[in-house]
Amino acid sequence: MRRLTLRPATLRGRLALLALATTAIWVALLTTAFNVVLDARLRAQADDLLRTRAAAVAATVEVRSNGSLTVHEPSDDHVLDTGIWIYQGRHVVEGPPPPGGPQAWADRLAGGEGFADESSGTAPFRLYALPIRDRGRQVGTVVAAVEVTPYRHTAQTALIGSIGLAVLLLGGVYPVTRAVVARALRPVSVMSRQAARWSGEDAGHRFGAERRPAELADLARTLDGLLDRLAAVLRHEQQLTGEMSHELRTPLAALTAEVEWLQARPRGAEEQETAHQAIASGAARMHDIVETLLTEARTRGSETSGRCSLHEVIVDVARRSAEDHPQDPPVVLRTGIDGETATVGVSAPLLERILAPLLDNARRYAVRCVVIDYAAAPGQSVEVRVSDDGPGIPADLWGDVFEPGFRAAPASSHDGAGLGLPLARRLARAAGGEITVSPADTGARFVVSLPAG
Repeated sequence: MRRLTLRPATLRGRLALLALATTAIWVALLTTAFNVVLDARLRAQADDLLRTRAAAVAATVEVRSNGSLTVHEPSDDHVLDTGIWIYQGRHVVEGPPPPGGPQAWADRLAGGEGFADESSGTAPFRLYALPIRDRGRQVGTVVAAVEVTPYRHTAQTALIGSIGLAVLLLGGVYPVTRAVVARALRPVSVMSRQAARWSGEDAGHRFGAERRPAELADLARTLDGLLDRLAAVLRHEQQLTGEMSHELRTPLAALTAEVEWLQARPRGAEEQETAHQAIASGAARMHDIVETLLTEARTRGSETSGRCSLHEVIVDVARRSAEDHPQDPPVVLRTGIDGETATVGVSAPLLERILAPLLDNARRYAVRCVVIDYAAAPGQSVEVRVSDDGPGIPADLWGDVFEPGFRAAPASSHDGAGLGLPLARRLARAAGGEITVSPADTGARFVVSLPAG
């Protein structure tokens, strides 16, 4: 059973609801404040009226020498008929005819001072008592009263009007805000659809630096960054696929040949054992290649740690190359000072994957032999130089040979795909080293610099 919720499913609905809630709170506060201020203002007006009338009447009262009060009739004597009482002590000297209304409350205020409310009758009143003093003592009191019904009616009318206005305002806020937000978010939807289409069809498109509002400019930069990363991931995937194919081609061909040779005719136990060992060795080598490439892909952009013997790895790589390509020119090893004891700060499988493409490239072009020189170099590094006596590489192509897919001699019949050298350099850089092309008297020479272990 689905749980019912009032939360809108769309962003524009949520923003419109948020705007409605915020506006409702603000309008409620303003309405409350307005009515409170209006009520206080109306009460102040009534109090001012009472003070004014009481003061005007008190000015007509004379205190005689014997303490009695005499009221001089003003030109506007109807004021005494509109809620004014004059007391001497508790005795009414003047008052509105006939007695009634808030008379009882006026009597209670006689001899006192201040305001009082009376609402027990048919009409509510507010009263004010103003003392009449003679030589510092209170000899009488003027009590003024005013009916507050008109003031309350005004306050109620204002309250009803403000509530109605608030309801009308809130009734229009939600649809208007929803429409405005929908219009404001339309460019975002368009950009999102464009980014989705470009990511599937052509990740080379970008929003660029067109003139946009600041928020949309930020979104465009973010989407461009995502498209850049997506393109990089796609390139990485394609590159990894090509490198896997390039590196696995030789051991896979060897495995296939062993299997075909084993199946061609019945073999003896010794031959079968030899073939099985070759197949197992090839499978292990393929496993190492795949593991190394995947590790490099996972750690791309960060240094690869490890430690191994430089001499042992070079000897093993040279031996495997001779076994895999017995018809190619031989590999000659030349050890420099401390070469046999030097260690490098990379793992043995990674060092193999760095050197194997260089050795494969050298054997393709070598005429008589391939030479590997290795020794400890000045500073905290070691150097490996892989040289051949082939046609060499023109100086203007030294940088291009490390580009994926580049071949110095495209018309040649060798089986290279132009991926080995770029892979070797990237692996070397991932380990904190470098591969460069060095001048040579004959052929090509690649120099591998790696951190010492």
